[in-house]
Amino acid sequence: MRLSSLFAILGVFVAAALISLVSARFAVAVIEETSKTSVLNALDDRGLIWAEIDIDGLQVYLSGTAPSEAARFRALSTAGSVVEATRVIDQMLVEERQNIAIPKFSMEILRNDGGLSLIGLIPVSMDREAFVSELRQINQNEEISDFLEAANYPAPETWNDAITYAVRSLTFLDSAKISVNPERIAVTAITASQNEKASVEQQLARLTPDGFGLSLDISAPRPVITPFTLRFLIDENGPRFDACSADTKTAGDTILAAAKVAGMTAEANCIIGLGVPTPRWSEAVAMSVAAVSELGQGTVTFSDADISILAVEGTEQALFDDVIGGLENDLPDVFSLKAVLLETQDAQDIENLEFTATLSPEGLLQLSGRLATPVDRTTVDSFAMARFRTDGVDMRARVDDGVPDDWTYRVITGLDALSHLSNGIVSITPDSVAISGATGEADANTNIAALLADKLGDSAQYDIKVRYQEALDPVATAPTPEECEAQINAIKDARKITFEPGSARLDVTGKQIMDDIAEILRECGALTMEIGGHTDSQGRETMNQQLSQSRAQTVLNELRMRRVLTGEITAVGYGESEPIADNDTEEGREANRRIEFKVLHEEDGAPEGDEVDPELAAADQDTSETAAETDAEDPQADDGDSESANEQN
Repeated sequence: MRLSSLFAILGVFVAAALISLVSARFAVAVIEETSKTSVLNALDDRGLIWAEIDIDGLQVYLSGTAPSEAARFRALSTAGSVVEATRVIDQMLVEERQNIAIPKFSMEILRNDGGLSLIGLIPVSMDREAFVSELRQINQNEEISDFLEAANYPAPETWNDAITYAVRSLTFLDSAKISVNPERIAVTAITASQNEKASVEQQLARLTPDGFGLSLDISAPRPVITPFTLRFLIDENGPRFDACSADTKTAGDTILAAAKVAGMTAEANCIIGLGVPTPRWSEAVAMSVAAVSELGQGTVTFSDADISILAVEGTEQALFDDVIGGLENDLPDVFSLKAVLLETQDAQDIENLEFTATLSPEGLLQLSGRLATPVDRTTVDSFAMARFRTDGVDMRARVDDGVPDDWTYRVITGLDALSHLSNGIVSITPDSVAISGATGEADANTNIAALLADKLGDSAQYDIKVRYQEALDPVATAPTPEECEAQINAIKDARKITFEPGSARLDVTGKQIMDDIAEILRECGALTMEIGGHTDSQGRETMNQQLSQSRAQTVLNELRMRRVLTGEITAVGYGESEPIADNDTEEGREANRRIEFKVLHEEDGAPEGDEVDPELAAADQDTSETAAETDAEDPQADDGDSESANEQN
């Protein structure tokens, strides 16, 4: 073959290759341009004009700055709907948001029989583990469900105060929902009784941090009233209630309105409770009150569905018959009416028969009058000592077998009624019981009336003149935190809390003092208090710090063993840092070795003092959980030149 022919063939192949290359490049350019145009049109149609497109072969590069993460995602999705999603390369940025609002931190603590539930948004800076541990100390048997979310934003200045309040509230709330935020605290809870409700409301209001709004919704179940009792009378002093019970507030308002129509001007209230024999209770009461008003003077007593009306001596028989007959006809069928027109008794029937019991403010009880037999006298004396929990009973009753058969029973009933008073007198006669005096029990009138009606019958005559005095109410007169602190310090100053030499174990005297301090704290309720341990300057500073912390913790453990609320009581060891006397003398060192009790207020902040080594603190905590009687590790075991550990604290 000629060389020229070979070159011609080769030229044909080269030309074909060049044509193919040009064609391929042209095809790629067409594809790129088509893809770019299609993607751009799709982005523009959706308003994503900020997105920029770059094509490199089959790869589609998206760039530009998206106004939000959502906008970036929409651009990716749009491009992926035009070309294959795997060909789309994301090179977009997201615009940084300016002035992002701080989230609203809040927390709800739910407490019921199932345990504690924590719900809400808290700052990341909050020590979550320590918070949960503090809740667990309130009741170690409760299960805690933590559903809290955290946000990395600064905690509001008032956040810690709000959380502290919530924890304090749980110390005396068994069933509650506590909602806290930096500005407001809302507590919804259920208490066992009205008295407990009043006490809880008082404590919650007292603990509220300054500057916080407080919303309280504390409810108490209606008490069960047995028997369901009401007593209304009109005498020479005018109309009044000795006892008033109703099943609803509306029913109570109906009863009080009927009494006002009958002429009652004094303020009164009805106890709202369960146990009403019929929904028509208030209707029957209103009818009966009106009947007594028509008679002029008299008494109506309700004991469940039994009604007793006593008309005074001198009431016209015709008027009595007319009023009682009309009432019998109008009353609901469920009620049973007994009406008595009193007549003058022959003075010779029972001459001057009376039994009197007088209770002094000091708790002394004097009994005088007549009883049937020596056995009856012994019985009454024993009942009085048991009911009034005192040995100060002065029995002066004489034996007289001429008393009625039910006389001893009436006397015991009268003493039972007197036990509701702080001081007063009860006088028992064959036909009446009269009781007067002062009490710290808010519902004493109602309770006494119910007792007498139940024991003596609904037709019995009794006169109740009992006045409520707030000063005698243990709830209303609970000591203030400052008063509690003063009482504790008075005991501590009179008898120093002492330990066994070289240890954190209380000696016999120290344990006796703890009994007295625990009794005070149980009366005071939940307190925010610090127990501070102090030593003299003998020995190494670190070891003195350890000894003071261990001894303060021992005191706290002893209080826990005596069933004192210690959720807000902390133990702090100050070592030798806060002397109150000269450490150069034995007397001064003795004074410096001490335990102090201090009530903390909001302005006090966290307890001050030397920092405790974390490992030491953990060891002390383990000691408290094991037993209060466990010896603390001897801080002087490896320090032969220390004398402090060998001295009595």
